[in-house]
Amino acid sequence: MTKSLTGRIALVTGASRGIGYATARALAKEGAQIVAVARTQGGLEELDDEIRKDGGSTTLVPLSLTDFDGIARLGAALHERHGKIDILVGNAGIAGPSSPLGHIDMKPWNDVLAINVSANFQLIRCMEPLLKQSDAGRAVFITSAAANKATGYLGPYAASKAALEALARVWASETASTPLRVNLFNPGPIRTRMRATVFPGEDPMTLDTPEQAAEFIMPMCLPSWNETGKFYDYPTRKLMNFRGPE
Repeated sequence: MTKSLTGRIALVTGASRGIGYATARALAKEGAQIVAVARTQGGLEELDDEIRKDGGSTTLVPLSLTDFDGIARLGAALHERHGKIDILVGNAGIAGPSSPLGHIDMKPWNDVLAINVSANFQLIRCMEPLLKQSDAGRAVFITSAAANKATGYLGPYAASKAALEALARVWASETASTPLRVNLFNPGPIRTRMRATVFPGEDPMTLDTPEQAAEFIMPMCLPSWNETGKFYDYPTRKLMNFRGPE
């Protein structure tokens, strides 16, 4: 039986753990060839082992997404090797400091913006030509409710996710007449290492797992997914326009 993503190339950032790791595995199980990007070599190798056990294929890319030239080189390498990509999952992100705005130095502010916004902008710039070579390019960016809630003491993170949402909205608008589909996914509270650092008193066993969230990201990457410029809210299981529920 042919799997739904056989022959398709999926680039996943932040793939060494958490939602990125789980999404890469879910896509691989449906037949996608995974290009896994992360800073952590050990986590990438563990992902590769698991995907190979399932009979899949992985290209490991140990890369900090603050290396914008490295992202450009990756795009060039993928063009030379495959001539296209079919799926982009922009998952990599950092929480940054949990402090009042007035107590945050410029460096941690810039660090959060670099990973959560600028890296995704560079991915858009460098991967759009490859996605447009696909018959059904799909891009999904992982956002957060903090973007709209403006959660206190998470200023850099909230601002960066709001900027990411605006970036995705613009790209979806610009590509609406093409086969490329661009959407956002809000996982809500998920049992990840980043969540534990921000909310250390929270019982992780009360939260859904990255694997559960990945089950809902995967359909947004399929050729059959036709929506663009949408926001999937995992906690409520609702697909929304950016301005609210449909």
